[in-house]
Amino acid sequence: MGGGIGKSFWVTAAIGAVTVLAAFSGFAAEPQPWQMDLQAPATPIAEGIASLHNELLVIITAITLFVLGLLIYVLVRFNARSNPVPSKVTHNAFLEVAWTVLPILILVVIAIPSFRLLYNEAEIPPPDLTLKVTGHQWYWSYEYPDSGGFSFDSYMVKTPDLKPGQPRLLTADNPMVVPVGKVVRAVVTASDVIHAFYIPSFGVNVNATPGRLNEIWFKVDRPGIYYGQCAKICGFDHAFMPIMVKAVSAEDYAAWVEQAKKQFADADARPSPSMLASAASEQTR
Repeated sequence: MGGGIGKSFWVTAAIGAVTVLAAFSGFAAEPQPWQMDLQAPATPIAEGIASLHNELLVIITAITLFVLGLLIYVLVRFNARSNPVPSKVTHNAFLEVAWTVLPILILVVIAIPSFRLLYNEAEIPPPDLTLKVTGHQWYWSYEYPDSGGFSFDSYMVKTPDLKPGQPRLLTADNPMVVPVGKVVRAVVTASDVIHAFYIPSFGVNVNATPGRLNEIWFKVDRPGIYYGQCAKICGFDHAFMPIMVKAVSAEDYAAWVEQAKKQFADADARPSPSMLASAASEQTR
C-alpha cells in the first residue's frame, strides 16, 4: 500500500508540475489562470522589460540569500552559548569599504540596462504608421490619419454577446488593427478625465490626459490578438473599457484598411447617453 501511495503521489505531482509549466510557458496575450510571470513579450520594448525584470529577480534573490546566510551565521557563531565573551571590535576598514562599494557596484549593474531601456522607450524610431488613441468614459476611439483618416470607437463586448474563446471584460467590438513588423507611433490623449493606455504584452503604459498629447511606440513581432485595459481609476466603469489589438500581416492590414474606410465612413456619430447607461448596467460583471 505504501508503494501505491508513493506512486500515486508522484504521478499527481508530475501532472501538476506539467500543468503549471504549461500555464507559465505558453503564449499569453491575456492574463492566464495561476499566472505568476509577466505576459509573453510581443515587442522589443516588452522583451527589454522582461529581461530587466529577470535580471533584477536574480540580483534580489542573491542579496536575500546572502543576508539570510549572514543572519544564520551570526545567530550560530555569536550567540551567548557559543561566544560567552563578546568581541569589542568597533572599527573594521575592510568591512566599511566593502559595504559601501558593493551596493554601488550593484546599483551600477542595475542602472546600465535600466537607462538603456528608458532611452529605447522614449526615443521613437521613424514610424511606419501613426495612430491617434483617445480615451473616453468609458471606451476608446482610434484614428488612422496615415491610412485614410478614418476613425472608430471601441466598446467592451458584453458577457452575453461573447463568442467561444473570447475573454470576458477584455474583448472589444472594434479592435485596433496594426501590421506586424512595422513601427507604430501612437499619439494618446483623452476627452474627459485621465485614462491610461496599457498593453502588458507590448510594454506600453502611458497616461491619456485631456488637453495633452503623449507619444508611445511599439513594433509587434508576431501576429495575434493582444489585450490591455485602462490603468487609471477613471470612474465607475473604469474596469469596462478594454483595449484589444489585432496584429496582422502587411497584406492583411492593407485589406483591412480598404474595408475599414467603408465600414467606418460614418464613425463620427457618437453613442447616445442611453447607450452609455446600458453599458454601465451590464449585469454579469
